[in-house]
Amino acid sequence: MEPVQGENKRDCWTVAFGNAYNQEERVVCAGYDNGDIKLFDLRNMSLRWETNIKNGVCSLEFDRKDISMNKLVATSLEGKFHVFDMRTQHPTKGFASVSEKAHKSTVWQVRHLPQNRELFLTAGGAGSLHLWKYEYPVQRSKKDSEGVDMGVAGSVRLLQNVTLSTQPISSLDWSPDKRGLCICSSFDQMVRVLIITKLHKI
Repeated sequence: MEPVQGENKRDCWTVAFGNAYNQEERVVCAGYDNGDIKLFDLRNMSLRWETNIKNGVCSLEFDRKDISMNKLVATSLEGKFHVFDMRTQHPTKGFASVSEKAHKSTVWQVRHLPQNRELFLTAGGAGSLHLWKYEYPVQRSKKDSEGVDMGVAGSVRLLQNVTLSTQPISSLDWSPDKRGLCICSSFDQMVRVLIITKLHKI
């Protein structure tokens, strides 16, 4: 997958699979250095949707890979992340989204909690981890002025944050077996194993 002849080629910084709810459907989402996000339909090898978030895209993740597209989180340079509601695609406006200024520096990574897809962690360039909860709106779609369905974005709420290092946290992951167990690496050559408690009560 590359731009057509004559178009500028941008650096692709991150990719994510999604929409794998059966044997045929697959999408891959790519984030680029100029803020472009492109969603490719692998079944018919076409560009399904694209947008620009104005800052380089550092990390992308669907809340689940193996269900019909539900939510996509994109993190970026300069501390922002965006949550897209992927259930309803408007022909011209695309997917509804909410953005949040999360960290005071680059948001390097996002990872959803395997046991609860409404919770996710973001890792920042100032050495901090932030735990967020996505809250759905009362209605996830509405009609526009022409009667076409369009998505409605929810909201995000910061549950907890901690500073672990003076250096960027570059990578993190959750345990699929033990709720709240996670691991992260940072530019200070440290790997840290963490436990976040009481997640079952949120």
